[in-house]
Amino acid sequence: MSAYRSSWHTDELDALRELARTFCEKELQPHAERFAEQHQVDRELWNKAGELGLLCMSIPESYGGGGGSFAHEAVLIEEQARVGDTAWGASLHSGIVAHYLLAYGTEEQKRRWLPKMAGGEVVGAIAMTEPGTGSDLQNVKTKAIREGDEYVVNGAKTFITNGQQADLIIVVAKTNPEDRAAGISLVLVEADRAGFRRGRVLNKIGQKGQDTSELFFDDVRVPVANLLGEQEGLGFIQLMQQLPQERLIIAVGGVAGMESALAQTIAYTKDREAFGKPIFAFQNTKFTLAEVATETRVARVFVDDCVARHLKGELDIPTVAMAKWWVSDRAMAVADECLQLFGGYGYMTEYPISRMWTDARVQKIYAGTNEIMKEIIARSL
Repeated sequence: MSAYRSSWHTDELDALRELARTFCEKELQPHAERFAEQHQVDRELWNKAGELGLLCMSIPESYGGGGGSFAHEAVLIEEQARVGDTAWGASLHSGIVAHYLLAYGTEEQKRRWLPKMAGGEVVGAIAMTEPGTGSDLQNVKTKAIREGDEYVVNGAKTFITNGQQADLIIVVAKTNPEDRAAGISLVLVEADRAGFRRGRVLNKIGQKGQDTSELFFDDVRVPVANLLGEQEGLGFIQLMQQLPQERLIIAVGGVAGMESALAQTIAYTKDREAFGKPIFAFQNTKFTLAEVATETRVARVFVDDCVARHLKGELDIPTVAMAKWWVSDRAMAVADECLQLFGGYGYMTEYPISRMWTDARVQKIYAGTNEIMKEIIARSL
């Protein structure tokens, strides 16, 4: 089969891919089990990535970033997925949190935080989900009530990526609890503020190395200058404007994971023998892998089209919702088919395919459940 090259790729991105691949193979892949045991990556991993220029690559150089585009972020996301890493929350830090600051931050906020995020000195997180509120962001209960020149933040958040290591958290809160969408604002909370505390790292069925955490805000006082945006009440609009990139990030990682699962399974079935011949020689194996290869290529072409559109500023919300739900759904199906071909070994945690299977499941849930994605698509019909 002829080699496929993404339509948005360039020679410059090829050079970046070599750097990203080396970094992932050296700094992520060998430490997967240790990251899972400690439920977080090593803190210095962020600093190493920052020194190499692998953080905030799509942030302008004037704010300490790489001056690139989403394509640069996509390359690192793909290489991280290729080695099966889900522990390091770099795509959220660089592709999501940094872009909220870039899009809505004041000049002072951008100059204060973005260079530190690009260097790995500061780790970013965004706190949306609450114990009683998931996809229904209009119903968040966390409050940021203004008292003089300060906001007093009270509430609890859960399922927060980078929760244990974050130095800066974008908190989705109600500045006007009487309103739904119009009452929501985004407020920056530094992790060293009095009244902020981290809860437990949540025990998940997959993505064990990711420090997905509970966060608590008890009368946390932050200056009014920590508001993201020109005025209160813009938070819901800001979320809706940035969520499409988050969903595209999931699709990019999902298709790269599909490609990795396929490559690993082809290699395994050609090496492993049963009844005197390679497993690959059986018709069922060949047909299954033919189906997986086809689904993977279809997903790749669709996601590449979405990336190309996004780079031009033309990717619409329903289309990225299609990409998020369909790729995450098929990525889970592909992982399942591939695991089956590994037989009993596929169920053993030392084989990467088993971790890919458990890690893939949450893609159908976070950044808006796939049911929400279908609702978004249906509204456009």
